[in-house]
Amino acid sequence: MIPRQISRLVLERLGHYPAVGLLGARQSGKTTLARSLEGSYFDLEQDRDRLRLDLEWDRLAEGGSLIVLDEAQSWPEVFSRIRGAIDEDRGRNGRFLLVGSVSPSLMIHVSESLAGRLSLVELTPFIHGELSDAALEDLWLRGGYPDGGVRDPSRFPQWQLDYLDVLIHRDLPNWGLPAAPRVTRRLVHMTAAVHGQLWNASQIGQGLGLSYATVNKYMDFLEGIFLIRRLPPFLANVRKRLTRRPKIYWRDSGLLHALLLAPSREDLLNQPWVGASWEGFVIEQILNALAATGRRAEPHFFRTSDGHEIDLLLKQENGLWAIEVKLTGSPGSEDFRRLDKAADLAGADWRVLISQTRGPVSEGKRISCSLPWFLENCMG
Repeated sequence: MIPRQISRLVLERLGHYPAVGLLGARQSGKTTLARSLEGSYFDLEQDRDRLRLDLEWDRLAEGGSLIVLDEAQSWPEVFSRIRGAIDEDRGRNGRFLLVGSVSPSLMIHVSESLAGRLSLVELTPFIHGELSDAALEDLWLRGGYPDGGVRDPSRFPQWQLDYLDVLIHRDLPNWGLPAAPRVTRRLVHMTAAVHGQLWNASQIGQGLGLSYATVNKYMDFLEGIFLIRRLPPFLANVRKRLTRRPKIYWRDSGLLHALLLAPSREDLLNQPWVGASWEGFVIEQILNALAATGRRAEPHFFRTSDGHEIDLLLKQENGLWAIEVKLTGSPGSEDFRRLDKAADLAGADWRVLISQTRGPVSEGKRISCSLPWFLENCMG
């Protein structure tokens, strides 16, 4: 088992809350992580585990060991039992670990039954800090899903296509998405085609024969199952018109590349959208690394109507970080000049240019570096 950075955060939250919810995309490794913890494990999608939990509930609830409940939303009555057990002894923490993908039913039960009693933690597919430096290019190409190429490269990209088929035909309809699978499939392909671009729901809706409001509602589902990220604009008080629409990114680069028919590094580098792919990959790695340590950051992008742009703005305790991403091994002074100008408009304290350069250059709060260097030295 490859150690997961978020394990420490899960244990820390269990020390402060009676229950912790471990959420994340399907097949991201939640069950493997949960079963590695010392506790009594139950898969509540299985009738035999439901029966076993029912028969052993009193003993387990009164005991001192962790109770791990996988896919708890499939057995709704368990939430009232959990709430009752917690309320009988509010001073005892680390009692329940609930594991599941985000679905409307899960979040309804959490909000209605466990508000104030549970802390939510998201497990993403593998991130760079969990793999070796040599795996960075492979991670970009194939993404971070354990079974999608991390363990066996030959499974990419067929695993990704099969994974999306299951989501489209089974999970999304079960979770309440009203669209027919053929419509969802077209939506998925259309969002992949606009990866890294400003979101235009009306344009996508015209291609699907849907209203922009319906498209945005469907996108809520794709965001809720961790497929896409809508990065909001940074609305600073500047004397320029600012873009107010979000940008859209696919969270896992392997899924994106499978949809856009880039099965090899050579194919990827020959695509006109390769820069947007690298940009989204870097942004996701940074945000996931922060989430794995429990650090809060407010991510945005910045763009003015006359072309000044910053790929990622992060509000952190030590100031506002302006991060520009370039797919080049030799960033130039002109790249930094443009970053400085946009950062001045946004009021950023730190200016970082992330590329594929081999040697970092740091001068005060101005940094030019690679993604691994930035993650190790600036996000640790």
